[in-house]
This record gives sequence, C-alpha cells and structure tokens, in this order.
Amino acid sequence: MARKFFGTDGVRGTANIYPMTAEMALRIGAAVGRYFRNDGTNQHRVVIGKDTRLSGYMFENALTAGLTSTGMNVFLLGPVPTPAVGLLTTSMRADLGVMISASHNPADDNGIKFFGPDGFKLSDEVELELEKLIESGVEPAQAQNIGRAQRIDDGRFRYIERVKSSLPRDLPLRGVKVVIDCANGAAYRAAPEALWELGAEVITVGVVPNGYNINENCGSTNTRTAQETVVAHGADVGICLDGDADRVMIIDEKGRVADGDQIMGLLASQWAEQGRLKGGALVATVMSNLGLERFLEGRGLRLERTAVGDRYVVESMRKGGFNLGGEQSGHIVMTDYATTGDGLMAGLQFLAAMVETGKKASELAQVFETVPQMLKNVRYGAGQTPLDAASVKTAIADAEAALVGQGRLLIRKSGTEPLVRVMAECEDAQLLERTVDSVVDAVQAAVA
Repeated sequence: MARKFFGTDGVRGTANIYPMTAEMALRIGAAVGRYFRNDGTNQHRVVIGKDTRLSGYMFENALTAGLTSTGMNVFLLGPVPTPAVGLLTTSMRADLGVMISASHNPADDNGIKFFGPDGFKLSDEVELELEKLIESGVEPAQAQNIGRAQRIDDGRFRYIERVKSSLPRDLPLRGVKVVIDCANGAAYRAAPEALWELGAEVITVGVVPNGYNINENCGSTNTRTAQETVVAHGADVGICLDGDADRVMIIDEKGRVADGDQIMGLLASQWAEQGRLKGGALVATVMSNLGLERFLEGRGLRLERTAVGDRYVVESMRKGGFNLGGEQSGHIVMTDYATTGDGLMAGLQFLAAMVETGKKASELAQVFETVPQMLKNVRYGAGQTPLDAASVKTAIADAEAALVGQGRLLIRKSGTEPLVRVMAECEDAQLLERTVDSVVDAVQAAVA
C-alpha cells in the first residue's frame, strides 16, 4: 500500500499548504494520540520538540490540541535537536515523541517526525496504520479524560548532559578551537554550550535564528561561511549541523569539507581497531560512495547498504546488531549513544579522534579516495510521475547498460521534496557526465 502522507522521514511540505496545514496537524495529532493511547487510560505522555521555524508555533499548538483531545498529556520542550526528542521520549517514559522540523529544508517548509516509546522512529507498518486513522478520523476522549499540556524547561540541559557523556572524561577539549555552525536551527544554544562545557574554545556561526533564516547560507548544506570562519580564525576544526542537528559535516583546518561517508569511514576504522565496532560492519545507504565500500573492504570490514533514509539505516542496525551507520548527507547513527542521527555527538567523536591521535583534522577527514560521483535533481509538479514515462525508462536502461562493469546508476524520488534524484558513480568522468545528463534530460522532458 502506497503511503499518502508519510515520506522517508515523517510528514513534510510547505507550511500552510496541504498536507502541512494546522488542520492536518490537528488530525495527525489526534490520530497518533489515539494509536498510542490504546488502553483507555489518561496516563499517557508525549514529548514535542521543534526547530526554529516560524511555523513551528502553529504546528506545536495544533498537534497539542489533537493529542490532548485523545487524552494524551503533552510535554513541550521548545527548540531542541531531533536526537534530543528521541532521548527524552525514553527518559521521560513517554509513549510518543514528536519533532516539528523540516531538517535541512528552507524555512518555508516544515515537517512532523515521530518516535515510538523506545526512542526510535516509527516503522513503515505503524505509519500505514496512522495514515488510516488520519483519513478516517478518531473519536475524541470524554471531557473528563482530556489531556493536559505543560512546558519542560530543562530539556536542552538534559540533552547536553547526554551529549557530553558520549565523550570519555579523560579526553578534555582544552586547547581545541572549534567553529560550530548551528544553521540558525534547533541546536543554536545546545551545541555551543556543550562544546564550551567540555573545554573547547568555541566560535559560533548560525546562532541567531529569527524564524526565517534556518539553513540560510549556513549549516551542513551550505558550509561556505563555516569554511571561511575556520580559516579566518585559525580554528582546528569546524562542525556544521543542519536545522534540526541530526546531520553533520566536518571542516578541517584548511577549510575542506568532509561528508558523512568520510566521517563514517574514520569512525568505523578507529572503532574496529579499538574493538568497539559491533558486527564488523558499517551500515549506510545506497547513496554512499563506492570508495567507502572499498576502504572498508581493505580493512576486513563490510558495508551493509539500505534504502535512503536514516530510519532504514537504524532498522538494519537493530536487526543486525550493528552500532554504527549513517548517510553520506551527514546522518551519523551511533546506537551506543542515541536512537537516531546526532550531528553534535558525531562531531564530538571526530574531536575525540583528533585528541586521541594528536593528528590534525586534515589528516583524519579524508580517509579514502572517492570514486567520482555526480548527483543531479529534477523537480516535478503535483500529480506528475516522470519515472513512469516510457522515454525515462528507456533512458535509464541505456545509462545502466553504458555503466556495466564501470560504475553504477541510482534513480529515486526524494522522500522529502518533489524531486527525482539521478546519481551515478564512474571512474570515467566523461562517461559519468554523459549518462547522468541523458537521464536528467529525459526526466526534464517528461515533466515539461
């Protein structure tokens, strides 16, 4: 059954345009409240966090109304990183965690992500059940069973303590100069505070949110300001988070960017040497570079690939007993410490590697040679299905045939935006560009 509302990471879209309207948030809140409050009592809890988007206030209120109408008691955390919601869902013995965020998307977008009582994101099966309830509607609770709502003032501090505990106490960051770019998002207070408390000299970027500037010319998807700041201040390293702080990019002291693949490669090799890497494998998606796979194989380690989406990575990790995984985009999942991607914790692990080895960031941030990779996106309109067009299918088949034995091609629809993503890897740069462009041209013609 195809999902109507949920994408790869919750429900997402432009604020005040269906399905991201206050009315739909009310229905969604009631549906998830009814699903998780399944024993008729009014002892159930839900924690709600958000990033710094202006529309977060609207969705926070609408979700609270829907949830309390079914008898759920709501605890409002205010602006906190997504991984903080996963943490506090379990810490507060809640039945449900909700994060209001569109992650790395522009400020006009917003989204709603859910965590189950175990602190992990919901499965496809649960989301399908929720979709049925959203469409059918639910009966509200009796008047005497309506839930309550209250603000929790120390959620950020609880998260900071958990983050700090992921770094060994004998690894102080004194003398390490760190640029932290918070993307004017959810970690704009938590990340600098955690780094400062650990002893680092902290230089901040993207810590003045105004409701509109989240991810704007800053953060993990736009690292230029952080790169310039690292070089200008002679910093040892830069840590760039996205709007909800579940992604990270690392900037070395020369201003060069290391993506999620490079970070995972470093951590996997180091953890394996230290006997910390469970299962002898790293879990990553089909988007991760072939160079990462070769790097791991050269060290007797495996790369377990999944569909795109950090929750699919986590599902594979839990099923296989692995403790390290993530995405090229910067989601780094370390289940020894967190239930979902945590950009700040991943950044601390990189800092730990610097302190332990005494090496500069530039010596650790590029652990393998990447196979040339090209990714292009084609936007499509509402109701369009370009991948079903015969001309597109033919173009894809021809491109795959051209890459046989030399590379690979991946075509997929984004789960968070109306985009067709065309990605290929190949040592032959001309062949790489030719095959990607042939598919892109076909998709563009199909949506014209």
